[in-house]
Amino acid sequence: MLILGISLIALAFLGTPLFVVIGGAALLGFHSIGLDPILVINEIYTKISGNSILLAIPLFTFAGYILAESGTPNRLINLSKAFLGWVSGGVAIVALVSCAIFTAFTGASGVTIIALGGLLYTVLRNEEYPEMFTLGLLTSSGSLGVLFPPSLAIILYGIISGTSIDKLFIAGIVPGILLIIMLSVYSIKKGSKAHVSVTKFSFKDVLKSLKESIWEVPLPIIVIGGIYTGFFTATEAASIAAFYVLVAEVFLYRELNLFRDIPRIMRESMILVGGILIILGSALGLTNYLIDQQVPMKILAFMQNYIASKYAFLILLNIFLLIVGCFMDIFSAIIVVVPLITHIAEGFGIDPVHLGIIFLLNLQIGYSTPPVGLNLFIASFRFKQPVLKLYRAALPFLLILFIALLIVTYIPDLSLFLLRLF
Repeated sequence: MLILGISLIALAFLGTPLFVVIGGAALLGFHSIGLDPILVINEIYTKISGNSILLAIPLFTFAGYILAESGTPNRLINLSKAFLGWVSGGVAIVALVSCAIFTAFTGASGVTIIALGGLLYTVLRNEEYPEMFTLGLLTSSGSLGVLFPPSLAIILYGIISGTSIDKLFIAGIVPGILLIIMLSVYSIKKGSKAHVSVTKFSFKDVLKSLKESIWEVPLPIIVIGGIYTGFFTATEAASIAAFYVLVAEVFLYRELNLFRDIPRIMRESMILVGGILIILGSALGLTNYLIDQQVPMKILAFMQNYIASKYAFLILLNIFLLIVGCFMDIFSAIIVVVPLITHIAEGFGIDPVHLGIIFLLNLQIGYSTPPVGLNLFIASFRFKQPVLKLYRAALPFLLILFIALLIVTYIPDLSLFLLRLF
């Protein structure tokens, strides 16, 4: 058994797919306590087949990929620029807002950098923003929308942790806005220092951009408003979003062909979904073993012997999650790590919804954290720049995000007060 365990660890370091390592660990664990491995498969089937919220993942992913393939990125940038281009540093704020909205709907920061990166880089450089500032802004903003509904990360976290997804949607709004405000203040300061050009505010441009994006502007209002008012569930919102986006981009804008483009987009989007579901199934098996062996409870008991303060635990949790977010993509990290930390955090009296926001914010920052944050390498590929240069470019933005993380961590009301209002 020891040799098999060491072999699994070695395979992980050699680049073996994560679901193989996780699934192998689950089968090995059940075998070690004398249980038939078929119980792992039965438990996975029971949990997945009875969870209708899983339908939201492929539907929102499909909608996000359609938006990425259409002219939506251009229209989103034009709309944001019409409203904010007159502010010193306003174009940088346009980039922040555009990335946040796009990531919220596509669910993946890599898609945001690929889809919007080239457009926004050209816009920012034409407005005379410094190169290092531009690279740092776009690299660190690729995952900025993780806390906003209908983020796939929030949905997946809710499924794995058993936390209300509707509550997580509401709780993420204020922390997400805080991040944008803090980064916007820095952007305005840098824009003023660099004497970047500004666009004169024009109602004509505003009306023109609104007219161009007339079919996309209602989408977040419909989805988010419907969920918050209780008019429909997150799964129903996903169905509405997918249908709405399909009709808008294929039949109203006519930018995508129903028979040529849509089958390709379906195939590409479902590859991401398939990867998530395979890892999810494997992780559920491993989670069952860990809970059956009371591993989280043992870790909690160990930590309580050495850590008396909730605040000290939160510091360690942030450090741990930043490291996890640096080395793992957000979906894998949620599936693997959440089952371990929820029971431990509960033992320290941390609200489960607040824990979810802390968890997701850490992983969002981890995407751009050296040495191996995923966004750094995606941005290096997209902008054709050395990754070490992107390390330096992202550091000022990471410092701001770290400060925001501490604020959100130690002021739980930022995440929870809207819940009390609703």
